[in-house]
Amino acid sequence: MTALFRTSNDKSLLYLRLVLAAVIFPHGAQKVLGWFGGYGYEGTMGFFTGQLGIPAAFAFLAIVAEFAGSLGVALGLLTRVAAFGILSVMATAAYLVHAGNGFFMNWSGQQAGEGFEYHLVVGAIALLLTIRGAGAVSVDAAIAAKLDQPGTAAAPEYATR
Repeated sequence: MTALFRTSNDKSLLYLRLVLAAVIFPHGAQKVLGWFGGYGYEGTMGFFTGQLGIPAAFAFLAIVAEFAGSLGVALGLLTRVAAFGILSVMATAAYLVHAGNGFFMNWSGQQAGEGFEYHLVVGAIALLLTIRGAGAVSVDAAIAAKLDQPGTAAAPEYATR
């Protein structure tokens, strides 16, 4: 259990966490709240299940991964789980929607849609956070420190000392 929360005091992970959250949160807010020109929850579920053919359960998980996942990453709360959810969304979006448009984003408007370079960068950050954890100034680090204290259920070897 403590492995889920354990992390280093690495400030670079904090910076990557905040950048990832800042980039993903607006996308999640589009899908849940309809902010930033989004369609809100019902519209997004309709698009995912209808046009893309994604099963409702997976569509729901994708929406939660972007919205709640970005908040979890920002706080450093269940960072590995949240980052893995974001990584899964990026891999799926790159494969299902963007791979056919090539690598590059559609800066000039000459392509049929956006390429997958954005998804690759965001996915790489999410993968790193999934592996290394939240880093400095995180709820995960505070939970891990509490779980590692002598006499806790997570540290039974200390209970007998």
